[in-house]
Amino acid sequence: MSYQRVRQEITEGRARAWALAALSGSVTAVRHPLGFVCLPLERQGGEGVCLHLWSGALAPAEITTSQIHCHSWDLFSHVLYGQVRNVHAVVADAGAEATHRVFEVVSTADGDHISPTRRTVRHATGRVEVFGPGDTYTLPADSFHSSVVPEGGEAATIALGRSRPGGRDLSLGPLRAGAHRVRRQPLDAGETARVVGLITARLT
Repeated sequence: MSYQRVRQEITEGRARAWALAALSGSVTAVRHPLGFVCLPLERQGGEGVCLHLWSGALAPAEITTSQIHCHSWDLFSHVLYGQVRNVHAVVADAGAEATHRVFEVVSTADGDHISPTRRTVRHATGRVEVFGPGDTYTLPADSFHSSVVPEGGEAATIALGRSRPGGRDLSLGPLRAGAHRVRRQPLDAGETARVVGLITARLT
C-alpha cells in the first residue's frame, strides 16, 4: 500500500478496485478540521495515503482557523465519486488592511498545534478547478487553496501526499486568534463502519 504502488493503481485505471480492497481491511476514520472525514491508510517517511470523504450525513469537526490552507507536501488526488472544487487563493501581505493572519499548523500524535505567525494578509479567489469522478489532479506544496464540494453533495477521493523538505503547513485564520491545539477526533467503530459503508455503496 505504498505511495508509489497506489499511484500506479490510479494511473492504470484501478482506483475503484483498489479503494474497495483497502476498505475491506482494518481502518479507523478521523474527523478532519477541514470538513471531511479522513481514513489514513499508510504513512511512511514523508509519504502518505488516505481516503477522504465529504458527506452531509456526517457531523463536521469544528474549525478554528479557515478552510484556506497550504500543505507542506505535494498532493496527488483522484476523485472516486462526486465533485470536488479546488479553489485557489491569491494571498498578499497586508498591513492595516489585513483580514487574516497566517497560522502554522504542526501535527503531532496529540493533535494539531496551531500557532500565529507575524504575517498578516488579504486574499482573493483565484482559479477554480472542478473535478468529477475519475479525474486526477495535483497541487504543489505551498499553494493556498480550499477543497470544496457543492452544498449537500457527496464526494470521496484518494489523497496521496509527498513531503517537501523545509515545507510548512499553514492556514489563514482570525487576526487576533492565539496559539491553540485542536485534537483530531477519531470515529468509533460504529461511525467508521458507517463511513466505509457510504463509500462502498457508491463504488459497487
